[in-house]
Amino acid sequence: MALAFVKTTERGLTDRLLWEFADHLQADGFNLAGVVQTNADRPGSHHCDMDVRVLPGGPVIRINQVLGEESRGCRLNPAALEEAVALVETALDPAPDLLIINKFGKHETEGRGFRPLIGEALARDIPVLLGVNGLNSQAFEEFAGGYAEELAADANGLAGWFDRLRQQAA
Repeated sequence: MALAFVKTTERGLTDRLLWEFADHLQADGFNLAGVVQTNADRPGSHHCDMDVRVLPGGPVIRINQVLGEESRGCRLNPAALEEAVALVETALDPAPDLLIINKFGKHETEGRGFRPLIGEALARDIPVLLGVNGLNSQAFEEFAGGYAEELAADANGLAGWFDRLRQQAA
């Protein structure tokens, strides 16, 4: 079972790191499943739009709701997230080389979102890489049960981990 995660404190860095890593692996011919996220500033707003690209080839799904400038709560659109989950589920057969999930977020801490899919992938011996933020670290640690490896949050850390997996599988 291979479960790894990255944590960063800079806003958007984990998303950019996982997106670039996925692009690099796909360019090298690896079969991926999962989602990577990009955030786009909205002109005249302090909120951003959050889009996930379903791996390997799309579509891109907007996962946020526009709740107004004064909104402070969670802006995630649960229906859009579940659409992404369903699309990723179809990409697990045949087994990909890696499942990448942009974030173990609030829905995953509550047992929803990508959490069941992460468990299925691990049970099928599909390596999983995901982002974890400080708010959900404890819930992720409980879920992972000590089996997750924290990686250096840079391209070399991710590539080194994936290379070790490939060597162990050979």
